[in-house]
Amino acid sequence: MKPSNFSKSKVALAMASALFISNVCANTIQGRVTSEAHDVYFQGAKITIKELKRSTVSNRDGVFKLTNLPQGDYTLVVDYLGAQTFAQTVRVSQGNITTLEVALSSQQQVLEDVIVVGHRAGQAGALNRQKNALGITSIASSDAIGQLPDQNAAQALQRLPGLYIQRDQGEGRFVGIRGIDPNLNNVTINGANVPSPEAGVRSVAMDVIPSELIQSLEVSKTVTPDMDASAIGGSIEVKSLSAFDRAGQSYSANIQTTYNNKVEKHSPKLSGSFSDTFKIDSALELGLATAFSWSERKFGSYNMETDGGWQQVKKGVYSAEEIEQRHYKIIRERTGAALNLDLRDKNANSYYLRSLFSEFSDDEYRQRNEYKLDKGELVAGSLTHSSALFGQAEMDRDTKDRYETQKITSFVLGTEQQLDEWFVEASFDHSKSNEDEPNRLDVSFAGEDMLLGYASLGQTPILTRSISSHQLEGFELDEVVTENNFSEDKATSFKFDVSKDLVVANYNTQIKFGAKYSKREKYNQLTALIYDGGFDDISASAFEQHPPQYSLGDFGPGLSRDALRDYVANNTRHFDINVLETDVESLTGTYQSNEAISAAYFMFTIDIDRWQILSGLRYESTDFDTTGNKVELVEDQISDIERVDINVWSVQKQYDHLMPNLTVRYELQDQLVTRFAYTNTLARPKFSDSAAYQLIETERSESDGNVQLERKAEVGNPYLDPYESDNVDFSIEYYPSGIGVISAGVFYKDISNFNTTEQVQNNGNWSGYEEVVQVVNGGSAQMTGVELAYIGNYSNGIVLSANGTFIDADEKLPSQSDTVANLMVGYDANTYSARLSASYKSKSFVFNEGDERVYQDAHLQLDFSAKYQLSEQTQVYFNATNLTDEPYYLYHGSRDYNYQYETYGRSFELGVSFNSL
Repeated sequence: MKPSNFSKSKVALAMASALFISNVCANTIQGRVTSEAHDVYFQGAKITIKELKRSTVSNRDGVFKLTNLPQGDYTLVVDYLGAQTFAQTVRVSQGNITTLEVALSSQQQVLEDVIVVGHRAGQAGALNRQKNALGITSIASSDAIGQLPDQNAAQALQRLPGLYIQRDQGEGRFVGIRGIDPNLNNVTINGANVPSPEAGVRSVAMDVIPSELIQSLEVSKTVTPDMDASAIGGSIEVKSLSAFDRAGQSYSANIQTTYNNKVEKHSPKLSGSFSDTFKIDSALELGLATAFSWSERKFGSYNMETDGGWQQVKKGVYSAEEIEQRHYKIIRERTGAALNLDLRDKNANSYYLRSLFSEFSDDEYRQRNEYKLDKGELVAGSLTHSSALFGQAEMDRDTKDRYETQKITSFVLGTEQQLDEWFVEASFDHSKSNEDEPNRLDVSFAGEDMLLGYASLGQTPILTRSISSHQLEGFELDEVVTENNFSEDKATSFKFDVSKDLVVANYNTQIKFGAKYSKREKYNQLTALIYDGGFDDISASAFEQHPPQYSLGDFGPGLSRDALRDYVANNTRHFDINVLETDVESLTGTYQSNEAISAAYFMFTIDIDRWQILSGLRYESTDFDTTGNKVELVEDQISDIERVDINVWSVQKQYDHLMPNLTVRYELQDQLVTRFAYTNTLARPKFSDSAAYQLIETERSESDGNVQLERKAEVGNPYLDPYESDNVDFSIEYYPSGIGVISAGVFYKDISNFNTTEQVQNNGNWSGYEEVVQVVNGGSAQMTGVELAYIGNYSNGIVLSANGTFIDADEKLPSQSDTVANLMVGYDANTYSARLSASYKSKSFVFNEGDERVYQDAHLQLDFSAKYQLSEQTQVYFNATNLTDEPYYLYHGSRDYNYQYETYGRSFELGVSFNSL
């Protein structure tokens, strides 16, 4: 009998209550790794008891602890990249705790603060954590993030080996690992699984997290049994700041202005942080850390799109069903805040509260010209171009006016306790995200019998037109759509982990086990009103304004946003509602899905000389249910009846996974580390794919006395199985003297049950249907890759970073790129520094449209950053983003045939920052 969710919660709460009874284990060495000035703590330092070959790694506040030690005198050795090795004799006596503080000094006397402040300090911390980790990881620290013009978490992550970003309006939004679709990754903030504010997807839009709120970004490319298994690409952990990251009081402030050359507008940005620690009594210390960030970005984009694919009409002449010109004006505003509390006792037991709030708003006004050309009516030759097609055609001029907000609220309450010989961690977290799009307004004007043409030459088709296409009195109001859309995603979980260090056959061993229960609720509501009449023959000329600035051709006169909204507000009561289309649009897009995951794991780690071996199992059981609507639009021409039939559709599904894990780390020498991992991971389907919805179109007609019934459908698939992947990874890393690394790795993934959109009318479930489109499990796909990386910091001030990931994968995997690469060249001096960086992502398959595959073209972006130190605390900086105005380009089959081309312009930032350290 399966336990109820309530029963599981009672067990979890009972275990949590036991954590607050602390019994510290004796025979312990504990301490903290700091700078010589005792004002900075070092995470990732390796602490070793030489005689016992027992080691551990310092955590984010520099604290370390080694328990269950035999009595005796030992040599304690501390290693940290960029610092001199520290060694000290310590005594362990029966029943006592030995406490000490380790102060590290720099290897390079000419750069006294190399491991304390600045870019090299952040890089040193990240590389130490990477070097001493058991699995394969990549880490970016807050100091490294600040060296490049990265406005959010997504853009900061793109600099790491194997990572790329998917952009929205030129700005990084979703993060992929090793070329894999972002929906197949796991994202957590301070250990809490983050729900996605966007409707239908699992991938978290990481542009809602300002970079100023981030202490570090950690990417685990191989998971261990104590981590969530939903990470085929990998797992991304966002950590916000803590008061114990530094000693004493710390604060910062930043003010910036940004100029975008496309809209010729300036945009402001403000941010700040504060942290301090307070002694409550001789045994307790409270840490408080808070941060705030606000920015407003004014920008725009110019766009051309093609629908329906390109088909050859005659030799050298190709036609498409529809070509669009789009002009966007956008204002994006971000507000972020974090408040973190930490309570520590003298034995390094802790209680903590981590909270994060982020709000992202997008105010967008889009104008569009749609050229609708009938392929059967086109002829060769043109008004202005001999290789184009032209003919009598229809043309629409329409607008989209919407204001959208996305919010993420997350808090984590947890504790870490040493209970005799057992180390116990427990946490409760709750996160909520939503996307709200109120009062959206789409207005469309239609024009007919216009002489239009185009030529399919290059990335932007050449358009030709008669004068009438720019005379707005020829365009009558055709449709008005108002929408109020809302999506909410809530996630709650409780987890605990228990570990114990012991000696087995004279080898240091750790056993660890734990459990986690999480629940997620995804709700999507679409409310639309579609008006298609009662407009009194009003034309677009009533709303005409000056032509918008547009570099991809002649756009023609614009339409006033304010005038359109005023007109609709004052006249809606006279409009005719299309009830059938309104019901179809609203009810098909509304659904709720719930997901509950119960997980348990066991793992053990053993150290054998230079070997560190981890093995274990993780079990996850998933209960999924979804409720939506079966919506059928019936058009009976014989009886002259049109109606919409609506029925509620609910589905439940349950599945289990048992996933083995083997991870091995071997130090050939102190500076040379190899790793191997065999892991099983999974990725649950996107909510939009697994939602319970059906949209059916049924048409009944009569021809020559015969009754004909035509049926088509687009349906969700609640019975989808999750992706499953067997993963093999091997890497080798060399850490030369100073701060740097040279690494190489290979990886292989065998992915089954990947999701693909297909026509399924012939699968036996849809008898009598002409076409049924559904997402189904599409078999298996394999990928093999090589990952190379180099980081070098030289004594002459030159900084060099390069990485590349090269992948051989089945093309049927969506968003899969063959090459992802980064290059950064910089220079550091006492008072100034500069960085020039390049990020590259090769072409990737996006989806099929008709008989053609649609690809995203390769993308190469150049960014520049320079800083000047006015004093020890104050610096000015200048950033330039997208120096070459790299476009976003999708194409049908070949690069000559446009699907979407969009440019965003260059951005230039000037700012001043102040730091207490």
